[in-house]
Amino acid sequence: MTSTILVCDDDKEINRIITKVLTTENYRTLSAYDGHQVLELAAKEPLDLILLDIMMPYLDGLSALQQLREEQNIPIIILSAKSQESDKVRGLSLGADDYITKPFSNAELLARVKSALRRYKTLGDVHQQKQTEITIGDLSLDMLTKMISVGGETIHLTATEYKIMEHLMRHAGQVFSAEQIYEQVWGEPAYGVENTVMVHIRRIREKIEINPKEPIYLKVVWGIGYKIEA
Repeated sequence: MTSTILVCDDDKEINRIITKVLTTENYRTLSAYDGHQVLELAAKEPLDLILLDIMMPYLDGLSALQQLREEQNIPIIILSAKSQESDKVRGLSLGADDYITKPFSNAELLARVKSALRRYKTLGDVHQQKQTEITIGDLSLDMLTKMISVGGETIHLTATEYKIMEHLMRHAGQVFSAEQIYEQVWGEPAYGVENTVMVHIRRIREKIEINPKEPIYLKVVWGIGYKIEA
């Protein structure tokens, strides 16, 4: 089934070029030119991925991202000319799955798109598996419904956040470096990905821990990596 991707960039030429690259790979595309149009299309169209520029008129990309994350967990990749690490961290902290700095090559764009869609499609795969549920204390992960709950309360995670938790919970007690997590979840070689993984870990903690500063489940092993406490 063809994936539908919403391309949002107020520069119509950039929007057109990205759309052409995606349609060449047989993706269905929609275009938006400001944050309000993104929200309108996301509310009525079945989207598989959003490519979201930050600097846009009327409603900027980060504001649109915040509103989208209140209701939807579909993958969102930020496209931005802002290359500072703080800009990237902010975007990821607000719920973006990935962040691509302009200018970028067609090959990089397609690689990131395919990686995000692969995680999202895997999240929706409900084929029977040998092990269907993992429970650690009050934390429970159901691999059939792709849902996580804490104390019986369902926690809403993005596709990327779910894949991180599934990987760590499958190997509870084992420590994984940021690079190992990135390669497992994103399916790409890991180069300078510490902040990317750290931000996702922080967002997960905010959702599953009573006190994120004193986590019970998702812990940092300083200088080494992260683990789910067995």
